[in-house]
Amino acid sequence: MRQRLTIILTFAVIIGILALVSSIRFVKKEKQQDFEFAPNRSTYHSGPTGVRAFYDFLHESGYKVVRWRDAPQRLLTDSGKSIKTFVVVGQIKTQFTGAEWEALTKWIAAGGCYVVIDRNPLNEEKEKASKTSWDIIARPFDFPSVDVNPANVNQMTDKVVALQPVQPTVFTHNIQSVLPSRFAARMTVVPPAEIQQQEDDEPPSAETTENSPAPVVHIADDKGALLIDYAYGAGRIVLLSDPYIVSNGGIKLNDNLQLALNIVTARDGLIAFDEFHQGKGPVQNSFAGYFAGTPVLLIAGQVGLIVLLVLWTKGYRFGRPLPLPQVDRRSSLEFVASMAELQQRARAFDLAIENIYTRMRRVLARHAGVDYNSSRSEIASRIAARGTIDANRLETLMRECEEVINGRPCTWRESIDLVRRLREVERDLGLRMRQREERQAAENI
Repeated sequence: MRQRLTIILTFAVIIGILALVSSIRFVKKEKQQDFEFAPNRSTYHSGPTGVRAFYDFLHESGYKVVRWRDAPQRLLTDSGKSIKTFVVVGQIKTQFTGAEWEALTKWIAAGGCYVVIDRNPLNEEKEKASKTSWDIIARPFDFPSVDVNPANVNQMTDKVVALQPVQPTVFTHNIQSVLPSRFAARMTVVPPAEIQQQEDDEPPSAETTENSPAPVVHIADDKGALLIDYAYGAGRIVLLSDPYIVSNGGIKLNDNLQLALNIVTARDGLIAFDEFHQGKGPVQNSFAGYFAGTPVLLIAGQVGLIVLLVLWTKGYRFGRPLPLPQVDRRSSLEFVASMAELQQRARAFDLAIENIYTRMRRVLARHAGVDYNSSRSEIASRIAARGTIDANRLETLMRECEEVINGRPCTWRESIDLVRRLREVERDLGLRMRQREERQAAENI
């Protein structure tokens, strides 16, 4: 047991040293600085380019909001039926595939609201998803550089004039002005007539114009529109050409927060922010994802390596084979009880008397100071001379025991009487032979 305790303590010390080394070597990654030219528009990101403040505000205000971490195809399943507004913010890290755009357009045409907040809200792929007979052109006027700090409001809104609503709509409710960044793009709506004239210089038919509902401009200035929405099937598509309005760094300016609320809460129901294309797809191993970036995984790996080493060395022989120790698990009392039962069943009372009398005669000879082979009369007379035992009675008892041992018939009552008389002699002489036998039997257990 002491050897096992030493091994256990050794392994505990090794594991502690490994954990200490792992903790010392673990260096927490410094928080990376946000750059406007490479923003992180995730709702998990708390930096100035992130959208976490807006998401947390919606959640704490009681709106039904969720981070969507699945592919757009899930919008067409039962789990996507509750989604009424799907929001994509800023420059995404994972591009939409053709199958994803097809699923998204089906969801919009079935009555969903698709909100795009980006300085290039209608690139080539998005035009496929939101194709309309009206042409919407987005033009940026400035591009952010490495020196631009998104947390600095003065740098982000330098020489920017606040924009006002052009008409009262659901999106412009309770809004006096919004303050975009100086990198905000402007959108221009080109009617179908001008598109067709540019293509073939032929005037469009009245049917084409009547069946093409015009996009609605909500906020604009002399450079173009900042907020536009238009119908697509049974749903609608909303385009906001500056993500700075909903970002952590700009949502507090003017009525930017109110505009963001009006856009995403125009329809009742669950609001989903696209995190799948922000690189926040479903984690295959939630346990590993929870401890990612900590020394816990490294420590667990080291502990697993030690366990495998122990299991391997447990079955490996480091020396010559040795036989297992043979331990006699039988008790002396079990042997005595077994022999007594056998003698009782065989009615071998002479053997029982012989076992007791042989030891008793040896003790009596030692007590009398004579040899074991001395005669009965000599042993009895010597003992009678040293004590109060009658010599004739003791000699008679010894003779009767020897006669039974030598073959004289004996009943169980007579054998018990002889044993009782031997014990009386033992008690009268103070030999205590029985106590000595019980003590020796207990020591042998």
